[in-house]
Amino acid sequence: MPQREAGAESATAANLMRILRLSVALVGLVLFVSATASAEVLKIVVDDTIHPITDEYIGRALTEADRNKDKAVLIELNTPGGLLDSTRKIIEKIVASPVPVIIYVTPSGSRAASAGFFILESADIAAMAPGTNTGAAHPVTITGGKMDDVMKEKIENDTAALMRSVVSKRGRNVEVAESAVRQSKSFTDQEALSQKLIDYVAPSEQELFKDLRGKSFKRFNGETATLNLVGQPVRSYDLTLKERILAYMMDPNIAFILLAIGALALYAEFNHPGAVVPGTVGVVFILLAIFALNLLPTRFAAVVLILASFALFALEAKFMTHGVLAIGGIVTMVLGALLLVDAPIPEMRVHLGTALAVSIPLGAITATIMSLALKARRNKVVTGAQGLVGEIGVAQTALSPGGKVFIHGELWDAVSSAHIAAGQRVVVRRVDGLQLEVEPVVQRSPVTATA
Repeated sequence: MPQREAGAESATAANLMRILRLSVALVGLVLFVSATASAEVLKIVVDDTIHPITDEYIGRALTEADRNKDKAVLIELNTPGGLLDSTRKIIEKIVASPVPVIIYVTPSGSRAASAGFFILESADIAAMAPGTNTGAAHPVTITGGKMDDVMKEKIENDTAALMRSVVSKRGRNVEVAESAVRQSKSFTDQEALSQKLIDYVAPSEQELFKDLRGKSFKRFNGETATLNLVGQPVRSYDLTLKERILAYMMDPNIAFILLAIGALALYAEFNHPGAVVPGTVGVVFILLAIFALNLLPTRFAAVVLILASFALFALEAKFMTHGVLAIGGIVTMVLGALLLVDAPIPEMRVHLGTALAVSIPLGAITATIMSLALKARRNKVVTGAQGLVGEIGVAQTALSPGGKVFIHGELWDAVSSAHIAAGQRVVVRRVDGLQLEVEPVVQRSPVTATA
């Protein structure tokens, strides 16, 4: 019996060991499959100006890549530039990313100008497609006048220092990169490659992955890393619906149109109280415009100019200056639109065509609405009790002083200070509740000429 019990215990222990080994193997297999599944390249496309929504989009993508332990983040870039504050925040996120960031200026004909040059240089791996260009990163501000020389120098030096700090950590050509800031130099893809501003020129992302396979690169923290992305799945990461809507609204032309339509709708509501629909549309559009303008470098003095233009339109309708005040309002609105957004690049300002296309019709519509409203207020009332004053009727009974008169298809009680015979025509002089005060219509004798 003791031998049998010892044998049973030995068999049980052996079975437990087999189960333990199988469990460890299964866990290892699950971890391996999980790691393999997450070993992807996360790709985003930035084909717009650089603004707060771009910053949010890139930051969200980098967080997602870190959470999924992706091998790299590929940012396909095509931008004319944008806001310096948003650019700084994007650079902060890129250099702090635990996942290597590849920035690829593509397709051919694209550019990474101004703010885009800063973002390109901040990448772990910077690449361009043939036929693209980059550079022209001199800081620009629109202040309505000549910038003070000292302030201009401060801004330029600060921006150049940002460029040096980014480029030096990536092991690229600091002197040439700084010339793009101080001298607004631009570079083709081959010029950027030969002067060590970028790492690769490749016609496609797969060719780019082949070029960097097994080659080391320097990360921002000084560590050296390598990537092997050939054959790895590339997963696209798109803008959310909210980001798409906000990015669309961040177009200064759209923001201006929303503001102008909202102001016109409120104007219509004030002239027709109780219409509800114009007031609702006006409030919604103006709130959307304020939200977009709050994210853009807005001149609020320009908003005052736009509002002042509506005052000029109203004065034109009131005083009838033969278009002088209306033209002044249109000019004021155009100036307000052109000065509305204080952006460093033309793509982030209201275009002259948009300003004219909105201001001229809006001026005509507003002046017309106001003139019609003023005419309506000056016209004689034709409805209600007041609409009876001055109307002509017929006495149904003799009025001495009270009786009945027929007017507007209705029979009314009426009084008269003079005797009026039945069938005589009367004119209403006053309405007192449901009683009319009337007078006889004076019959004028025809004037005859004598020879």
